[in-house]
Amino acid sequence: MGEELLLDSACYSGYTMAIMRYEIILSPEAVEDLKGLSARIRAEVRDGVEKHLRHSPTKATRSRVKRLRGISRPEFRLRIGDVRVFYDVVGRTVQVLAVVEKSEASAWLKRIGGE
Repeated sequence: MGEELLLDSACYSGYTMAIMRYEIILSPEAVEDLKGLSARIRAEVRDGVEKHLRHSPTKATRSRVKRLRGISRPEFRLRIGDVRVFYDVVGRTVQVLAVVEKSEASAWLKRIGGE
């Protein structure tokens, strides 16, 4: 947690770039969800969460990160293949609420988000 100093050798402007890292916390439900996935998919999810949520979890993209509307929780969804990762961002912390298969995502959102 905290600031991490990243020096980019390609940057010759004399500026030092600081990249803030978000802490990623898995809920007990998300941990159980991950245990139910195959090792290969679990590794893909771990890599995707690290890549997309560690530094800019609120930055919506066309295909990966989506801010959810019309529900109070969860705030965001990350798409990793046929898996959906639902999460909230509180300060500098990403709270992963669930990791569900695409086919179960709508039912999970209705149950949790009250959609």
